[in-house]
Amino acid sequence: MKILVVEDNESVCSMLEMFFMKEGYHGVFVQDGQEGFERFNKEKWDLIILDWMLPVMDGVTLCRKIRELSKVPIIMLTAKDSESDQVLGLEMGADDYVTKPFSPLTLMARIKAVTRRFQAETETAGDTQFVSSDYFKISKESREAYFDGHLVGNLTPKEFDLLYYLVKHPKQVFTREQLLDSVWGYQFYGDERTVDVHIKRLRKKIGTAEQPFIHTVWGVGYKFDETAAENEN
Repeated sequence: MKILVVEDNESVCSMLEMFFMKEGYHGVFVQDGQEGFERFNKEKWDLIILDWMLPVMDGVTLCRKIRELSKVPIIMLTAKDSESDQVLGLEMGADDYVTKPFSPLTLMARIKAVTRRFQAETETAGDTQFVSSDYFKISKESREAYFDGHLVGNLTPKEFDLLYYLVKHPKQVFTREQLLDSVWGYQFYGDERTVDVHIKRLRKKIGTAEQPFIHTVWGVGYKFDETAAENEN
């Protein structure tokens, strides 16, 4: 993975360079926003890490300028930790926001999560964001789910995302951890019981005891299957 790091703190750069080497990443480090923008335009990058406070051009401005030209994943590093600052960074197009001081291991986890999600979105960018089965028709673009020809109008956002993901991967068994990672994403920090709660709610809205659609695979997790179940809870 090729990462552009725009950061004027040499100790932070040295620390990141060491961890990048352990992960097999290739990091390029520049120390001001204008140089960062010029370097961005010259090469192809897999990820960009920006400090908020930079000489010549600040990180928020640089983030906005990059986002106007590219969908490359961007993580911002900053000592600013107020909610308004975080919102500003995300509104300018950042994919994640890490507050200094930070753990390098946490940043590595965020890097992996952001790039995984970007790769998944890239793989599906050419399709219609639409899945269908014998009973379901679901549009991710319009955020509408139809069950047996009728609109399911009372789905919460995460219930919709969970249903879409499961229908898109029929008969594939997922652990709770996999569902948390794929549906809730790296921004969610909670226990695996939240999956059980959402599955229970979905079953009440789209299925019956005889045909729950979302099946429990005991000791593993869940799968979407339109065949009837004999003893499903």
